[in-house]
Amino acid sequence: MFRRTFWFTSGVAAGVWATTKVNRKLRQLTPESLAATAANKALETGQRLKDRAVGFALDVRDNMARREAELEEALGIQDSPELPAPRRLAAIENDRSKPKYVEPTTYSYNRNEDH
Repeated sequence: MFRRTFWFTSGVAAGVWATTKVNRKLRQLTPESLAATAANKALETGQRLKDRAVGFALDVRDNMARREAELEEALGIQDSPELPAPRRLAAIENDRSKPKYVEPTTYSYNRNEDH
């Protein structure tokens, strides 16, 4: 009697667990969820690329200034005329700390469900 109860309970628990896993995976594979996941990954990738491009631009600027100083010293140009302060590019000044994420919606775009 106890064996049957044990195996019946084990079977029910395994069935509930499997059903929950399958339903969760099916929800992840809906078009809305896939679109939201793709949009989030695209935003993260864009943010990484922007950060790398800004870092590269700043490295180029620093190395350019250093090489310019070396050339001025080698050519004996010590008195350089007053130049205006360098302007920063708008893309470098535009700092957004985190990308915005697209939340998956529960709204169905299927018009046949309303009827």
